[in-house]
Parts: sequence; C-alpha cells; structure tokens
Amino acid sequence: MRKVLRTVNRVLLGLTGLVLIGVGGTVLLGGLDLPGKWGFGMPSGWRWSRPDDVLLRDTDRTRWTDRGWWWPVVIAALAVLVLLALWWLLSQFRRRRLGEILVDSGDGEGAQVRGRAMEGVLAAESESLDGVDRARVLLTGRRTEPRARVGLTLAPHAEPRAVIARLSSEAIAHARTSAGLERLPAEVRLRAVKHRAERVS
Repeated sequence: MRKVLRTVNRVLLGLTGLVLIGVGGTVLLGGLDLPGKWGFGMPSGWRWSRPDDVLLRDTDRTRWTDRGWWWPVVIAALAVLVLLALWWLLSQFRRRRLGEILVDSGDGEGAQVRGRAMEGVLAAESESLDGVDRARVLLTGRRTEPRARVGLTLAPHAEPRAVIARLSSEAIAHARTSAGLERLPAEVRLRAVKHRAERVS
C-alpha cells in the first residue's frame, strides 16, 4: 500500500506540475505580449496570444449549459474529484502509521510483525511502569527501521526522569530485543494527569 501511495503521489505531483507550467507559461506569453516583443508567431488558432485575450470566452462557458446532460455530468465529475481528493488526503494520514515490522527470524527470509500488535504490547508495558497512568504508542518510519512515538500521561506522584529511564531500559529495550532490531529510536511526550487540588489544614 505504501508503494502504491508513493507512486500515486509522484504521478499526481508530476502531472500537476506539468499542467501548471504549461498553462502558466502560455498565459504568461500572451499576457506579457512576448510574441509581439520577441518577433515570433503563435500557432494558428492559439487563444492566448495577446494581452487583451481572456482565458474563457462566453461561448466556451455557456456552450452546453442548455443541454439536459450538462449539469448532471458536471456534478458527477466534481463529486468524483472530491472523493478522490478526500481519499488521497486521508491516505496521507494513514500512511504515517507503520503497518508491519520486518523481524530477522534467522532463516534468511525474515518474519513480519503487525505494527499495531507491537504498539499494543509496548503501550501495555509502558502503562505497567510506576507513575504512568496511560500510554499511547505510534510506530512510524520504515519496516526495517521503525521509530516509536510514545505519549505518556503521568500520575501526580510520578518522577519524569525516572519514568523515562525505565521506559528506555525496560519497555523500549524489550520491544527492540523481541523484534531483533539494532535500534528503536523513541520520541516521548509527557503530560500530567488532571487531579483535584489537595487542601492543607
């Protein structure tokens, strides 16, 4: 899926760039009257060759508006474009999460571990640490070089330095060892759990 998204992104960016360069260049030629200044002619029937030319003439804009099929086709085409744009946008957010991790099984072929499974195990072990109220884990990067984003909600009595030290030496280290990874970089974000203030008499 990641390869498909990468290919789609490159094709879309390439086509968009070519269209923008082509249309922008032709409009710029006519708008600056470069054919007249530089002494070269445009092909016969070329629309944007003078500064007073418009991008869309009235006849072009209203050519099929009186046809019964025109508006349904326009609405359907715009709906398809919106759906494709939404799919592309949502796929950009989904691709940030690592779907699988390649584990060296020792037989030369390797094995695959689901990213969500490893996230769940890492989050569960992180929550078992003293001072951690809740933990959220997100794996990113490549399947051979994953990276962990860990969000910890600390209990009121927690010591952040001790929590991070135990997270690195226990939960992160266990996940790295179990997956056979040489390194597992982690970005940790801490926040304190909300609690009522205590009264001192």
